[in-house]
Amino acid sequence: GTGTECFATKYPERFFDIGIAEGHAVAMAGGMSKQGLIPVFAVYSSFLQRSYDMLIHDIALQNLHAIFAVDRCGLVGNDGETHHGVFDVSYLCSVPGMTVLCPACFAELYAMLGYAIRDINGPVAVRYPRGGEGEYTDIHVEPESVIKQGEDITLVCYGTMINEVLAASRLLEMEGISAEIIKLGCVKPNDFSLCMESTTKTGKLLVVEEVVAAGCAGEHIIAVASKVGVILQKVKLLNLEDSFVTHGSVKELLHYCGIDSDGIFNCAMAMCGKNTEGE
Repeated sequence: GTGTECFATKYPERFFDIGIAEGHAVAMAGGMSKQGLIPVFAVYSSFLQRSYDMLIHDIALQNLHAIFAVDRCGLVGNDGETHHGVFDVSYLCSVPGMTVLCPACFAELYAMLGYAIRDINGPVAVRYPRGGEGEYTDIHVEPESVIKQGEDITLVCYGTMINEVLAASRLLEMEGISAEIIKLGCVKPNDFSLCMESTTKTGKLLVVEEVVAAGCAGEHIIAVASKVGVILQKVKLLNLEDSFVTHGSVKELLHYCGIDSDGIFNCAMAMCGKNTEGE
Protein backbone atom coordinates (compact mmCIF):
# COMPACT_ATOMS: atom_id res chain seq x y z
CA GLY A 1 0.00 0.00 0.00
CA THR A 2 2.91 2.40 0.53
CA GLY A 3 4.65 1.53 -2.76
CA THR A 4 7.85 0.19 -1.22
CA GLU A 5 8.00 -3.14 -3.10
CA CYS A 6 10.75 -2.01 -5.49
CA PHE A 7 12.98 -0.92 -2.61
CA ALA A 8 12.29 -4.16 -0.74
CA THR A 9 13.32 -6.19 -3.79
CA LYS A 10 16.49 -4.21 -4.48
CA TYR A 11 17.61 -3.76 -0.86
CA PRO A 12 16.10 -6.64 1.16
CA GLU A 13 18.65 -6.21 3.99
CA ARG A 14 17.55 -2.58 4.43
CA PHE A 15 13.80 -3.18 4.36
CA PHE A 16 11.70 -4.10 7.39
CA ASP A 17 7.98 -4.90 7.24
CA ILE A 18 6.69 -4.39 10.77
CA GLY A 19 3.04 -5.12 9.98
CA ILE A 20 0.31 -3.41 11.96
CA ALA A 21 2.64 -2.17 14.70
CA GLU A 22 3.18 1.50 14.00
CA GLY A 23 4.19 2.39 17.53
CA HIS A 24 6.90 -0.26 17.41
CA ALA A 25 8.05 1.02 14.01
CA VAL A 26 8.57 4.57 15.31
CA ALA A 27 10.46 3.30 18.38
CA MET A 28 12.54 1.06 16.09
CA ALA A 29 13.31 4.06 13.86
CA GLY A 30 14.51 5.91 16.97
CA GLY A 31 16.87 3.07 17.84
CA MET A 32 18.22 2.90 14.31
CA SER A 33 18.79 6.67 14.23
CA LYS A 34 20.53 6.53 17.61
CA GLN A 35 23.00 4.07 16.07
CA GLY A 36 23.79 6.34 13.12
CA LEU A 37 21.36 5.11 10.48
CA ILE A 38 18.81 7.28 8.67
CA PRO A 39 15.48 5.44 8.88
CA VAL A 40 12.53 6.24 6.61
CA PHE A 41 9.19 4.97 7.87
CA ALA A 42 6.48 4.79 5.18
CA VAL A 43 3.10 4.88 6.91
CA TYR A 44 -0.48 6.01 6.39
CA SER A 45 -1.35 9.30 8.07
CA SER A 46 -4.30 7.80 9.93
CA PHE A 47 -2.15 4.97 11.35
CA LEU A 48 0.76 7.17 12.44
CA GLN A 49 -1.73 8.58 14.96
CA ARG A 50 -1.16 5.41 16.98
CA SER A 51 2.50 6.38 17.41
CA TYR A 52 2.07 9.85 18.89
CA ASP A 53 3.66 8.86 22.20
CA MET A 54 6.67 7.30 20.45
CA LEU A 55 7.10 10.33 18.19
CA ILE A 56 7.49 12.47 21.30
CA HIS A 57 9.47 10.21 23.63
CA ASP A 58 11.48 7.95 21.33
CA ILE A 59 12.23 10.46 18.55
CA ALA A 60 11.70 14.14 19.35
CA LEU A 61 12.91 14.14 22.94
CA GLN A 62 16.37 13.14 21.68
CA ASN A 63 16.05 15.15 18.45
CA LEU A 64 16.79 12.03 16.39
CA HIS A 65 17.00 12.23 12.62
CA ALA A 66 14.20 10.01 11.33
CA ILE A 67 12.01 10.57 8.30
CA PHE A 68 8.31 9.77 8.23
CA ALA A 69 6.85 9.34 4.75
CA VAL A 70 3.26 10.10 5.71
CA ASP A 71 1.05 8.64 3.00
CA ARG A 72 -2.67 9.25 2.35
CA CYS A 73 -2.84 12.70 3.87
CA GLY A 74 -6.10 14.52 3.36
CA LEU A 75 -9.26 12.93 2.02
CA VAL A 76 -8.70 9.39 0.70
CA GLY A 77 -12.10 8.66 -0.81
CA ASN A 78 -14.07 5.47 -0.35
CA ASP A 79 -11.93 4.07 2.47
CA GLY A 80 -13.99 6.41 4.63
CA GLU A 81 -13.80 7.87 8.11
CA THR A 82 -11.09 5.60 9.49
CA HIS A 83 -8.59 6.31 6.71
CA HIS A 84 -8.88 10.04 5.99
CA GLY A 85 -5.54 11.62 6.89
CA VAL A 86 -6.94 14.83 8.28
CA PHE A 87 -5.35 14.99 11.75
CA ASP A 88 -1.62 14.79 10.97
CA VAL A 89 -0.98 18.54 10.68
CA SER A 90 -2.51 18.99 14.13
CA TYR A 91 -0.57 16.25 15.91
CA LEU A 92 2.73 16.50 14.01
CA CYS A 93 3.02 20.26 14.49
CA SER A 94 2.55 19.78 18.22
CA VAL A 95 5.74 17.68 18.45
CA PRO A 96 8.77 19.84 19.42
CA GLY A 97 11.50 19.92 16.77
CA MET A 98 9.38 18.25 14.09
CA THR A 99 9.68 19.53 10.51
CA VAL A 100 6.53 19.00 8.43
CA LEU A 101 6.97 19.18 4.64
CA CYS A 102 4.00 19.26 2.25
CA PRO A 103 4.82 18.35 -1.37
CA ALA A 104 2.19 19.19 -3.96
CA CYS A 105 3.29 16.96 -6.87
CA PHE A 106 5.55 14.02 -7.68
CA ALA A 107 8.62 16.12 -8.48
CA GLU A 108 8.23 18.08 -5.26
CA LEU A 109 7.82 14.87 -3.25
CA TYR A 110 11.05 13.51 -4.73
CA ALA A 111 12.90 16.76 -3.99
CA MET A 112 11.54 17.07 -0.46
CA LEU A 113 12.35 13.47 0.44
CA GLY A 114 15.97 14.06 -0.57
CA TYR A 115 15.95 17.37 1.32
CA ALA A 116 14.59 15.62 4.43
CA ILE A 117 17.29 12.95 4.31
CA ARG A 118 20.31 15.09 3.46
CA ASP A 119 19.69 18.62 4.71
CA ILE A 120 17.50 18.56 7.83
CA ASN A 121 18.44 17.47 11.32
CA GLY A 122 15.96 15.94 13.71
CA PRO A 123 12.58 14.37 12.92
CA VAL A 124 10.97 15.14 9.56
CA ALA A 125 7.49 14.27 8.26
CA VAL A 126 6.86 14.43 4.52
CA ARG A 127 3.08 14.35 4.08
CA TYR A 128 1.47 13.55 0.73
CA PRO A 129 -1.94 12.39 -0.54
CA ARG A 130 -3.21 9.20 -2.08
CA GLY A 131 -3.40 9.21 -5.87
CA GLY A 132 -1.79 11.35 -8.55
CA GLU A 133 -0.99 14.96 -9.20
CA GLY A 134 -2.89 17.79 -10.84
CA GLU A 135 -2.12 21.01 -12.66
CA TYR A 136 0.75 22.03 -10.38
CA THR A 137 4.02 20.24 -11.25
CA ASP A 138 6.65 22.78 -10.16
CA ILE A 139 9.22 22.38 -7.37
CA HIS A 140 9.33 24.68 -4.33
CA VAL A 141 10.94 23.19 -1.24
CA GLU A 142 11.07 26.55 0.57
CA PRO A 143 8.60 27.16 3.43
CA GLU A 144 6.59 29.71 1.42
CA SER A 145 6.39 30.62 -2.25
CA VAL A 146 4.25 33.09 -4.17
CA ILE A 147 2.70 31.07 -6.99
CA LYS A 148 0.58 33.92 -8.36
CA GLN A 149 0.69 37.66 -7.72
CA GLY A 150 -2.55 39.41 -6.80
CA GLU A 151 -3.97 42.52 -5.14
CA ASP A 152 -7.45 41.79 -3.77
CA ILE A 153 -7.23 38.65 -1.60
CA THR A 154 -4.54 36.25 -0.32
CA LEU A 155 -5.17 32.53 -0.81
CA VAL A 156 -2.92 30.22 1.22
CA CYS A 157 -2.72 26.45 0.81
CA TYR A 158 -0.35 23.49 0.79
CA GLY A 159 -0.13 20.05 -0.79
CA THR A 160 -2.41 19.20 -3.69
CA MET A 161 -4.96 21.77 -2.56
CA ILE A 162 -2.92 24.11 -4.75
CA ASN A 163 -4.77 22.65 -7.75
CA GLU A 164 -8.19 23.64 -6.38
CA VAL A 165 -6.86 27.08 -5.43
CA LEU A 166 -5.40 27.68 -8.90
CA ALA A 167 -8.73 26.74 -10.48
CA ALA A 168 -10.59 29.03 -8.05
CA SER A 169 -8.25 31.92 -8.85
CA ARG A 170 -9.19 31.69 -12.53
CA LEU A 171 -12.88 31.83 -11.63
CA LEU A 172 -12.16 34.89 -9.50
CA GLU A 173 -10.31 36.56 -12.37
CA MET A 174 -13.47 36.22 -14.47
CA GLU A 175 -15.22 38.27 -11.77
CA GLY A 176 -12.50 40.91 -11.72
CA ILE A 177 -10.89 39.71 -8.49
CA SER A 178 -7.10 39.41 -8.37
CA ALA A 179 -6.01 36.66 -5.98
CA GLU A 180 -2.48 36.24 -4.68
CA ILE A 181 -1.62 32.59 -4.08
CA ILE A 182 0.92 31.50 -1.48
CA LYS A 183 1.85 27.82 -1.32
CA LEU A 184 3.36 26.47 1.86
CA GLY A 185 6.07 23.91 1.22
CA CYS A 186 6.49 23.49 4.95
CA VAL A 187 3.92 24.09 7.68
CA LYS A 188 6.50 23.74 10.46
CA PRO A 189 8.85 25.49 11.06
CA ASN A 190 7.54 28.56 9.25
CA ASP A 191 7.45 32.23 10.23
CA PHE A 192 4.80 32.88 7.53
CA SER A 193 6.52 36.12 6.54
CA LEU A 194 5.23 36.00 2.95
CA CYS A 195 1.71 35.40 4.26
CA MET A 196 2.09 38.46 6.48
CA GLU A 197 3.39 40.63 3.60
CA SER A 198 0.64 39.49 1.25
CA THR A 199 -2.17 39.93 3.75
CA THR A 200 -0.91 43.39 4.65
CA LYS A 201 -1.22 44.23 0.94
CA THR A 202 -4.59 42.61 0.19
CA GLY A 203 -6.32 42.97 3.56
CA LYS A 204 -8.03 39.58 3.13
CA LEU A 205 -6.73 36.12 4.08
CA LEU A 206 -8.30 32.81 3.05
CA VAL A 207 -6.46 29.67 4.18
CA VAL A 208 -7.60 26.45 2.48
CA GLU A 209 -6.73 23.12 4.13
CA GLU A 210 -7.75 19.48 3.75
CA VAL A 211 -7.54 18.90 7.52
CA VAL A 212 -9.64 19.39 10.63
CA ALA A 213 -9.86 22.88 12.11
CA ALA A 214 -8.16 22.25 15.46
CA GLY A 215 -4.43 22.86 15.14
CA CYS A 216 -4.58 23.65 11.42
CA ALA A 217 -1.94 25.82 9.72
CA GLY A 218 -4.45 28.66 9.46
CA GLU A 219 -4.59 28.90 13.25
CA HIS A 220 -0.79 29.18 13.36
CA ILE A 221 -0.86 31.93 10.71
CA ILE A 222 -3.44 33.90 12.70
CA ALA A 223 -1.32 33.49 15.85
CA VAL A 224 1.76 34.81 14.04
CA ALA A 225 -0.23 37.78 12.70
CA SER A 226 -1.33 38.63 16.23
CA LYS A 227 2.23 38.28 17.54
CA VAL A 228 3.85 40.51 14.90
CA GLY A 229 1.03 43.04 14.81
CA VAL A 230 -0.43 42.37 11.35
CA ILE A 231 -4.08 43.38 11.31
CA LEU A 232 -6.28 40.84 9.50
CA GLN A 233 -9.19 42.87 8.12
CA LYS A 234 -10.99 39.80 6.80
CA VAL A 235 -9.96 36.21 7.45
CA LYS A 236 -11.50 32.83 6.78
CA LEU A 237 -10.14 29.36 7.51
CA LEU A 238 -11.66 26.96 5.01
CA ASN A 239 -11.15 23.40 6.24
CA LEU A 240 -12.98 20.28 7.44
CA GLU A 241 -14.00 21.96 10.70
CA ASP A 242 -14.77 19.73 13.72
CA SER A 243 -16.10 16.68 11.92
CA PHE A 244 -15.56 13.19 10.59
CA VAL A 245 -15.87 12.95 6.81
CA THR A 246 -17.96 10.18 5.29
CA HIS A 247 -17.31 7.86 2.33
CA GLY A 248 -17.17 9.09 -1.25
CA SER A 249 -14.74 9.88 -4.04
CA VAL A 250 -12.19 12.58 -3.33
CA LYS A 251 -13.88 14.86 -5.86
CA GLU A 252 -17.27 14.34 -4.21
CA LEU A 253 -15.87 14.89 -0.72
CA LEU A 254 -14.00 18.06 -1.64
CA HIS A 255 -17.26 19.46 -2.97
CA TYR A 256 -19.28 18.18 0.00
CA CYS A 257 -16.85 19.83 2.43
CA GLY A 258 -16.78 23.08 0.44
CA ILE A 259 -13.04 23.03 -0.25
CA ASP A 260 -13.09 22.38 -3.99
CA SER A 261 -12.54 25.19 -6.50
CA ASP A 262 -16.22 26.18 -6.39
CA GLY A 263 -16.26 26.34 -2.59
CA ILE A 264 -13.07 28.39 -2.52
CA PHE A 265 -14.44 30.70 -5.21
CA ASN A 266 -17.71 31.27 -3.35
CA CYS A 267 -15.92 31.93 -0.06
CA ALA A 268 -13.49 34.39 -1.67
CA MET A 269 -16.33 36.17 -3.47
CA ALA A 270 -18.19 36.64 -0.19
CA MET A 271 -15.04 37.99 1.46
CA CYS A 272 -14.69 40.45 -1.40
CA GLY A 273 -18.29 41.60 -0.95
CA LYS A 274 -19.78 39.88 -3.99
CA ASN A 275 -22.89 37.71 -3.95
CA THR A 276 -22.80 34.32 -5.72
CA GLU A 277 -26.29 33.09 -4.79
CA GLY A 278 -28.16 31.61 -7.69
CA GLU A 279 -25.02 31.26 -9.82
